[in-house]
Amino acid sequence: MIVVIQCAASKQDDAPSLRTADGREVCFVADPASAPASGQAYARPDDMSGNGESWREQLRAYNASPDTNPLRLLHAYELYRPSVYQALAGHVGTDRLYILSAGWGLIPATYLTPAYDITFSASAETWKRRRKADRYDDFSLLPEDTREPVLFFGGNDYLPLFARLTRHLDAPKIVPYRSAQTPDLPGATLVRFETERRTNWHYECAEAFMRGAFNASRTEGASYLKAV
Repeated sequence: MIVVIQCAASKQDDAPSLRTADGREVCFVADPASAPASGQAYARPDDMSGNGESWREQLRAYNASPDTNPLRLLHAYELYRPSVYQALAGHVGTDRLYILSAGWGLIPATYLTPAYDITFSASAETWKRRRKADRYDDFSLLPEDTREPVLFFGGNDYLPLFARLTRHLDAPKIVPYRSAQTPDLPGATLVRFETERRTNWHYECAEAFMRGAFNASRTEGASYLKAV
């Protein structure tokens, strides 16, 4: 089974990033023009970096030689502060864990990832918030030939991106949800997760999965899952 979990707003302190030609670390945000004036270098992932390619293209090239890592970028599963990311990596293995990033797309857990501040959350500050009309050339790095079930832990705001970046897969997709209304996600097995937790409820769902309270391989036709 392949597990995908949405990214988190909280990153590790002093997580490194890509650098400009003059050596400044880049803070990747959704709207650089409205970011706080601090002298910091702000950019969108798909902005041009100044050397004839986008920052995203630079990151792809950087990951082509992950053993060098001169900037000491963190693996995606290490970048986020909540412990659930490292726990999932230990539970399913880093080779079967992927992150759905609002800044970078669908990336492997071991993808070397710069610090960024981009989210789909409607409550986020303007400069951090990614909107539907914004242009992103998102990575979609899940192997196209996989037939393994794909289990997604994430909120409603991230479902459209998950659907778009996995629509080519000929594999079962299992998506727990918390909302009273069933999400519109054709082709996926939708499982109601019953919990009183509102913020980051998908962490609780992931924890239930790891302790065996949610057997994702037996959810076909299931209508809900209760947190225990």
